[in-house]
Amino acid sequence: MSTLREPAEGRNRITGVGVLDRAVALLDLLAGGPLPLRALAERSGLPRPTAHRLLVALEAHGLVARDDGAFRLGPRLTELAVSAGPALDLAALAGPLLGELHAESGESVQLYVRSGDRRLCVAARDAGAGLRDSVPVGALLPLDAGSGGKVLLAWSADADRFPAVPRRELEAVRRRGWAESIAEREAGVASVSAPVLREGGLLGAVCVSGPASRLGQAPGRRLAPLVATAARRLAALAADLR
Repeated sequence: MSTLREPAEGRNRITGVGVLDRAVALLDLLAGGPLPLRALAERSGLPRPTAHRLLVALEAHGLVARDDGAFRLGPRLTELAVSAGPALDLAALAGPLLGELHAESGESVQLYVRSGDRRLCVAARDAGAGLRDSVPVGALLPLDAGSGGKVLLAWSADADRFPAVPRRELEAVRRRGWAESIAEREAGVASVSAPVLREGGLLGAVCVSGPASRLGQAPGRRLAPLVATAARRLAALAADLR
């Protein structure tokens, strides 16, 4: 009998329901980004046939998807998350605004909310063909790298737990109302994000991202007004959320 090793994130929980424990272990591994079958089997400690069988079953339920031979988290997870929390209804409201922001900027756009110690992409519009940054809905990304993470941290009470982002930088983000980043989350990618605020509380972060070669070394100069305006409009739409 195979013994399930604890995933690198250390978040696997053993319940005694073996198939569930193994499926959740695979989902936890995919939370760090797409992985091929071989890597998933090695990191989970599962035999490849077992890992493949579980992944195919998860894919059938939309909990896992496949791109270019690698597995990633599927859209059904985001759908369930949105159903689970009223704050994530923000994703449904954001669709048209993100579409407009994409048209205005010509770049990929995302809406992030905080999920534990990471940020979750709950809505997105891809820039389409050509050089672009693509973040799928359901992706979990760091809080301490990238403009979206900085915005979420800047309005969080526990920002001191993430020393990679200096307090003075977060204070500057709050003061000007937006954040920018260049090659922090991924080499060659730049982004600009702004907070969606309701009565002083943070609901999420609207982000525009794209190649640094196109956005330049100061992407906020061009994109901050567009992103901040979209975030304020979304906040107004979200005024009645509970």
